[in-house]
Amino acid sequence: MISMPLAQDEVFRSLSDPTRRAIFERLCLDGAQNVVALTEHAGISQPAVSKHLAVLKQAGLVSGTPEGRQTRYVANLEALAPLIDWTQTMSRFWDAKLDGFEDLLKRTDQ
Repeated sequence: MISMPLAQDEVFRSLSDPTRRAIFERLCLDGAQNVVALTEHAGISQPAVSKHLAVLKQAGLVSGTPEGRQTRYVANLEALAPLIDWTQTMSRFWDAKLDGFEDLLKRTDQ
């Protein structure tokens, strides 16, 4: 069995859930927000949003800063590095495979 490095695995697992992806995207696009603001747009309960934030936080995708009785969460874009690295590796792999396939087709056409 082939396994991904732990950092990649955590990022993929965390972002595999559509609700967590939506929360992460909201933080990326709209900036820092507290749980109340995130709950207004999530369509789920505040405790559920908090659980999703805990998973994102464990993967390093978000961090929280206490502000009074609330915590403001912000997206950590650097945590996407393992995902970007994997995507670039797979892109190079498939580019090479498709280039080889294109060469084969050209040779068979002659």
